[in-house]
Amino acid sequence: MKRMLIAATLALSGLGSTTACAQAESQQAERDPDVIYVPTPHAVVDAMLEMANVRDGDVLYDLGSGDGRIPIAAAKKYDVRAVGIDIDPQRIREARANAQEAGVTDEVTFRQEDLFKTDFSDATVVTLYLLDRLNEKLRPRLLAELKPGTRIVSHAFQMGDWEPEETREVDGSFIYFWTVPERN
Repeated sequence: MKRMLIAATLALSGLGSTTACAQAESQQAERDPDVIYVPTPHAVVDAMLEMANVRDGDVLYDLGSGDGRIPIAAAKKYDVRAVGIDIDPQRIREARANAQEAGVTDEVTFRQEDLFKTDFSDATVVTLYLLDRLNEKLRPRLLAELKPGTRIVSHAFQMGDWEPEETREVDGSFIYFWTVPERN
């Protein structure tokens, strides 16, 4: 039914090709986002990158990247490769436009994917602004798939009983830091 509605809309608008239909479908979220979009204040972004000790050569993944401000800031300030993952196609479009405006499209990639299914195993830094329950759901993958020493920073939300190594308050917001431990 959804495909028929999209095809009918595209046909009426003169874009009725199979390619246009496929493109319109690919821009739909595969499911509703788990959180509403609330941008991270720029002072908190800067503090998160500092807390994570982001440095040249890092690979930063922002899970739930919204408008892309964390990966863009990391790419502008450091020599890193940054990847933003968001399920919402509107946020991905905004993030790509913001990266274009910032001149960092060679360093930053934004992917419309489900952060619970995406491969982020090459990350050396992971940033999050989700919810406690989502961080807890994601935690087993972070611990199993990331290399020991990978730094994780969360804006506002913790990881259940995994105690942060550092907590900082910035302009009324809390940020939390963990390092993926060595495996036994």
